[in-house]
Amino acid sequence: MATIIATSRTPDVLREVGARLKALRLQQNLRVQDLAADSGVSPRTIDRLEAGHSIGTEKLVRVMRGLGRLQAFEAFVPMPEVSPYEIARLRGRVRQRASRRAARD
Repeated sequence: MATIIATSRTPDVLREVGARLKALRLQQNLRVQDLAADSGVSPRTIDRLEAGHSIGTEKLVRVMRGLGRLQAFEAFVPMPEVSPYEIARLRGRVRQRASRRAARD
């Protein structure tokens, strides 16, 4: 298995995620058909995911739930931390959009 880093190309990341999910499925001794049934997706969706193809967010969430790994999204997309300065500046309002800035590298 390869390491996913900031400079990894999208197809490489998809292939690595697919390989890792396949390894999790095999570690749990699940057949593609069983995971598909548990997840509410087709076996073809599992095959495509494991081959490194994009399957859509809803189906990915279903597969992660079927693998018992839904909590992994907590690390993947953590709750944003708000500094005390930002709380005072916003005075209880929730930020709705980003300001104009130079593009990130």
